[in-house]
Amino acid sequence: MKKCMAKTLITALGLALAAIVIPGIMIDSFGTLLFAALLLGVVNAVIRPILIILTLPVTILTLGMFILVINALMLALVAGFLPGFFINSFFAALLGWSIVWITSLIAEL
Repeated sequence: MKKCMAKTLITALGLALAAIVIPGIMIDSFGTLLFAALLLGVVNAVIRPILIILTLPVTILTLGMFILVINALMLALVAGFLPGFFINSFFAALLGWSIVWITSLIAEL
């Protein structure tokens, strides 16, 4: 339980940093930020593996680069479900996902 809460808080930190750095990402409140982090964890655990399996041929053809598209789509999906969390473009979603990933990577060290 503590590990899940820690990962959610680290993801929330990454999302907050992405909202500050990238002009195309906006988060209205702290509650929205925490719920977005929690929802992103659920989406990454449930929907992302299914999409990776379904898009395996494209991923192989692009030598794994299509995984970046899937990750950005997961962030955009969370923004689509959650009122108060806005992403203006796919490029903003891609950069936002990169910041969340780097934040998580640094926190695991």
